[in-house]
Amino acid sequence: MAQTVKTSQATDDFDSAPTRLYSLDALRGFDMLWIMGAEEIFHGMAHATNSPFWNALSLQFTHPDWNGFHVYDLIFPLFLFMAGVSTPFSVGRELEKGKTREQLLLRVIKRAFILVLLGLFVNNGLKIQPIADIRFASVLGRIGIAYMFANIIYLYAKDWAQIAWFCFFIVGYYLLLKFTSAPGFHPGDLTPQGNFASYMDRTILPGKLYVKYPNTNINMHDPEGLFSTIPAISTGLLGILAGKVLKNRDLSPNLKALRLALAGIVFLVIAQIWNLDFPINKNLWSSSFVMHVGGLSLLLMALFYYVIDVLGYKKWAFFFKIIGMNSILIYISSHIIKWPYTNTNLFGWLGQLVGNPYNDVVMAITFVLVKWLFLYYLYQKKTFLRV
Repeated sequence: MAQTVKTSQATDDFDSAPTRLYSLDALRGFDMLWIMGAEEIFHGMAHATNSPFWNALSLQFTHPDWNGFHVYDLIFPLFLFMAGVSTPFSVGRELEKGKTREQLLLRVIKRAFILVLLGLFVNNGLKIQPIADIRFASVLGRIGIAYMFANIIYLYAKDWAQIAWFCFFIVGYYLLLKFTSAPGFHPGDLTPQGNFASYMDRTILPGKLYVKYPNTNINMHDPEGLFSTIPAISTGLLGILAGKVLKNRDLSPNLKALRLALAGIVFLVIAQIWNLDFPINKNLWSSSFVMHVGGLSLLLMALFYYVIDVLGYKKWAFFFKIIGMNSILIYISSHIIKWPYTNTNLFGWLGQLVGNPYNDVVMAITFVLVKWLFLYYLYQKKTFLRV
């Protein structure tokens, strides 16, 4: 199972290598900051001011109902991408030290299994309930499964084949959804009811799905469904390919950052073209979505790597690094620790002092601060959750 460890070297959820990228921890922390509750700051400002500017920012920290893209949609795939980036530095390092592929395969499968179990815990808690009431699909489950398959490909496929697998998953998924559908719908139907991926989840997945048909208790769709995990494997693979660039000793640091940035721009252009036929859609993890969030992830990785690891500006990123080094722990912590209760007891007086309409903004800031101080304490004690 997941374990809390003390170590003299920094460790994280996917990478225990002693030689690591500061920028990767910082970017992971930047990503997780919004899961910690920082998005509520923008929602609070929008509510307090009702200005077009803050309303527009607040909207970006929500998910579209179906097609389209908001910044908030990047958080999940960026995390999966970074799990892939760490692979050449962790699994690759173990290969270089002489471990067999079979040994590493078992470790990868174990991690996937633990993440699936943690996903079940996040969704359903520890209470015993009928299978029909359990939601099996989860964010951590998707990360675990996609991470596992991407790493298996990394272990056993040559460089060119890894790129081929990346293309195979997104092109194959595109063709499946364009030429199939749920029974009773025309081929290529991409509505929540009619698309083939949601139909397969309704057919295969036990328990309940996240989205029900309106005014019923009948399963319709799950944004973390099993079938739409297929293209998510490509997101993990893209991270692995980016990690291989960053680990390549034959490239200068400047060239590494440039390659990632140029690739990101190409991905974004392809995504916009593909969007005309296969809409960018996080719910379906559409192939155009893979390319779009892949492009943004590459650009962010290039930026953080260049500023932090190439230019050496690290101090500003320490705040994010603290979060990034215990990312899984802070993600599941809300099911163990009553953070709103803790925040209210520590800083409720400050919210009352500020008063309406900005008290919600202040409490959102202190909510993030309380979590960060908890993570900083663990960092000082060199205690990190490893999966």
